[in-house]
Amino acid sequence: MDNLREHKPHILVVGDLMLDHYLWGKCERISPEAPVQVVDINKETTVLGGAGNVINNLLTLGANVSVMSVLGRDSAGDEILEMLEQSGANFDNVIRQNGRKTSKKSRVIASHQQIIRYDLESKDDINVSSEAELYKRFQLQINQYEAILLSDYGKGVLSETLTRKIIACAKAANKMVLVDPKGSDYSKYTGATLITPNKKEASIATKIAIADDENLQQAGQWLKERLDLKYAIITLSEDGMAIFGDTITKIPTVAREVYDVTGAGDTVLASLGFALTAGFNIKKSANFATSAAAVVVGKLGSATVSLDEIDLYEQSLRSAKAGSKIKTKEDLVALLENFRDKKIVFTNGCFDILHVGHVKYLEIAKSFGDMLIVGLNSDASVTRLKGPARPINNQLDRAYVLSALESVSFVVEFAEDTPYELIRAIKPDVLVKGGDYKDKVVVGSDLVEEVKLVDFVDGKSTTKIIEKARL
Repeated sequence: MDNLREHKPHILVVGDLMLDHYLWGKCERISPEAPVQVVDINKETTVLGGAGNVINNLLTLGANVSVMSVLGRDSAGDEILEMLEQSGANFDNVIRQNGRKTSKKSRVIASHQQIIRYDLESKDDINVSSEAELYKRFQLQINQYEAILLSDYGKGVLSETLTRKIIACAKAANKMVLVDPKGSDYSKYTGATLITPNKKEASIATKIAIADDENLQQAGQWLKERLDLKYAIITLSEDGMAIFGDTITKIPTVAREVYDVTGAGDTVLASLGFALTAGFNIKKSANFATSAAAVVVGKLGSATVSLDEIDLYEQSLRSAKAGSKIKTKEDLVALLENFRDKKIVFTNGCFDILHVGHVKYLEIAKSFGDMLIVGLNSDASVTRLKGPARPINNQLDRAYVLSALESVSFVVEFAEDTPYELIRAIKPDVLVKGGDYKDKVVVGSDLVEEVKLVDFVDGKSTTKIIEKARL
């Protein structure tokens, strides 16, 4: 993973840009006007969707990204351009077309469930003038890019003529072309490096009902041979993906929790392009892409994934060394910026001799959110708090043992008598302390949304263990 952190490929994304519009609220009643739910909206957000989600994923992974597309001369198009500018992507080759409606998809979300979606867009092919201008620019700039990703949502940017021309031009220039396809006729993608349909899409395109491995193999080989591809990849949702090249390989995946599959295909396309331009072979690239997709489906809405998130996911699958969870404050603060959609829980303590009381306390603390950060008193601060005979175990040993617990996401040491500044830096959502803090002021309570108190297991403490050992 470390070699990817220095990887900054220049990748071009061509496809249908969309505005994903979310109305967030809660539903507690039925309308008196009709038998429908009434959603009280309390938040409204917009993000780049369609090819824009591919762009965002590439940017989050660390790529330099340019985009070619066509938008209408409308407010949704204006908003997309503003988002592209803020993202850092190069959008000089986004063309505006009179009379075209920029795609805007509005979703109503109540209690983390999508209630309804309504769309406003043009679906017809872009006009001849826009098509000619895009291809002219593509021909002039092709040598600037290490890979071309075609994100086809069937909204008209990737017309049959333009798609065939782009693939032929890229192939002549020895450039990779990766395609997330759409529709029932894939002939326009002939000659691409690879395509990434899901199982349902592949079934429709090949007219082969994929019900078992035999059907899967037939469909994959059909795509590869009929479309003259180097690879055909069929994504299989929670079962990973199948690669059809010189041999057939299935790549499994394990998603911790599936909240929303929106944008998972975009993440696969982006992460495959990113890994292949880094020189990874197809199997290693596919493994990287399945890990990226597994992270994304654990998020709500069109989502992106960072290298840190992929690294953490892969560590969890291979039971990574406990030491990888030990972070400095600075590293942890930077890392947590990728997890702000998660509920972060913080607790702290000396944890000198780890015992069952500690383990149960930490398991309960973790249940209050998605991630548990443990602030660990340094050796000097333990001595100030507990006396010159403590700690029994040094801070590195204590941190390593804590990190081995499944309930603990990260451990970070602090040298002060209280973790106030650490809490301020980490910005957790929930602060957890022992039940003995009832009716007391909990340090850092003014910095969090919620404080939880957890009772200790009776008779279990480091002090009692030390006293018993001295008998």
